[in-house]
Amino acid sequence: MPAEHPSSGAAFFDVDNTIMRGASMFHLARGLYQRDFFTLRDIAGFAWRQLRFTLLGENLDQVAQIQERALSFVAGHSVAELRAIGEEVYDEMMADRIWPGTHALAKRHLAAGEQVWLVTATPVEVADVIAARLGLTGALGTVAEHVDGIYTGRLVGQPMHGKAKADAVAALAEREGLDLSGCSAYSDSANDIPLLTLVGHPCAVNPDARLLAHARANGWQVRDFRTGRKAAKIGIPAAATAGALAGAVFGALAVNRRRNR
Repeated sequence: MPAEHPSSGAAFFDVDNTIMRGASMFHLARGLYQRDFFTLRDIAGFAWRQLRFTLLGENLDQVAQIQERALSFVAGHSVAELRAIGEEVYDEMMADRIWPGTHALAKRHLAAGEQVWLVTATPVEVADVIAARLGLTGALGTVAEHVDGIYTGRLVGQPMHGKAKADAVAALAEREGLDLSGCSAYSDSANDIPLLTLVGHPCAVNPDARLLAHARANGWQVRDFRTGRKAAKIGIPAAATAGALAGAVFGALAVNRRRNR
């Protein structure tokens, strides 16, 4: 639990394409690949199924199934091992992908005496590493079940996605005595509209096309730290492709773990 804070306000930040360029799980997967957790051949079979899922749309049951398959790669590994790998991967691949502008917003909230939390579908152990490296209060992430420090390959609750983010933040606010009407939230994705709607000060950061339209229609603040040409190219198709790649990698990890049991 974090230490006592003088303010009842807080800020909640999505990670992928909000505080960090690209998908954090994809960067983690690159690190795991380099550590021989899986092979490129393992990726191929899952890639097409994940791409079809992304292009045809999603629902919560599908997201839960894919996340459970994706996180099953850690079955039989220890929590300490994943944390250690997360720290190495952050230093090697993520540190130079942090958006300085978004990090500056987070530091501004900290300077005002507010808590600052990451809220992400990334495994919570890795999300904790990112939060610690950035000097933030903590992180809410997808939780993989473990017994005696060893992962079982199952999820605890729902993936930290969509409405689940809003529910988790509401529960945190109740525990910490936070006034959500005075809190802020930052995200790039329309999937996080439930979270952004929950707080009094929502902000779209590097937004996809759907979130940008929603933010403008509702008078929300918009921040874009991408360059003009790059920003124009980033939207739903690019985000969908990034999600498909990250999902393909983690689905392949799950296949590899089951094959080696």
